Amino acid sequence: MKIIAENIFKILFFSIFILSACNKLPPMDDNMLDSGEIPYDYFTHPDSFLVSAAFPSPTPQQLQTPVVIAVHGYSSTTSEWDEFKNFADSNSVKKFYVSRVLLGGHGLSYVAFKNATWEDWQAPIIKEYKKLDSTGFTNISLAGSSTGGPLILEMMYSGKIKECIHQPKHLFLVDPIIIPSSKLLSVVDIIGPFVPYVKTDLDSAEQGHYYQYRPQESLNQLLDIIDLVRKKLEDGITFSANTSLNVYKSERDDAADPVGAVLLYKGIRLSNGEHITVEMENSSLHVFTYLEYRENVTMQDRQLQKKVFNEIANTVGQ
Repeated sequence: MKIIAENIFKILFFSIFILSACNKLPPMDDNMLDSGEIPYDYFTHPDSFLVSAAFPSPTPQQLQTPVVIAVHGYSSTTSEWDEFKNFADSNSVKKFYVSRVLLGGHGLSYVAFKNATWEDWQAPIIKEYKKLDSTGFTNISLAGSSTGGPLILEMMYSGKIKECIHQPKHLFLVDPIIIPSSKLLSVVDIIGPFVPYVKTDLDSAEQGHYYQYRPQESLNQLLDIIDLVRKKLEDGITFSANTSLNVYKSERDDAADPVGAVLLYKGIRLSNGEHITVEMENSSLHVFTYLEYRENVTMQDRQLQKKVFNEIANTVGQ
């Protein structure tokens, strides 16, 4: 009996230790996005990021200029679309605007990230779209990388912008995460109580642009939105609006399994009954259109990025 009692005591002690550890913040310093100590211009100068803020009283010509709302992925920031914004600004032939939306709960602190739901992540996308539509912009498209993909798809098929006068012209998804490459994500709800957060390795230049610690609560939210969209794809999605969809998928991706591209192709039909367009790209990078803060970027990487940027520009300019 004494041995049993001792074992029970050890189990209880270990459980209390684990649960108390879950409530502690991970170690971090001020140069990490997780710390909440990095001032983010998105909140102080939204006109540098959002087209709705940059043109509160647009001219008729501006209202007719195509706008692409660019949506980044889980644990990232608007930095993921900086290069696309610079490309658009320098593109004098195919003029279009880029509105870089920051997902809810991102860019603030570890605690804010931990407490945000996937609906919180999605809310700024819907807000910016409705703002542009109500202002009178007539040609609006959406581009999403990684988790931005399922967030955009859910917004579309659930009818969250159906009351808008102008429905999206085009959707562009870069490495959308439909099936995670890491199978550990599927058991995060089981191991979560024992692993309060996961630390991610970042290149030195990526500090301040990505969360280094991913709370298990946020990983659960990521799994929820992925599962939700995947199940909907299995049932079948038909776009009610006259909207095109182009998917660009890296062939070797350590975050988003390329099989997800097959599910997208089989699971979505456009309003005219046609299949969506899927392009499998010769790349081993997740979100291969983002290169700026990465190390060991090759000329092939840059050529692929330019190719996709040009295709998007040509499509929205039609």
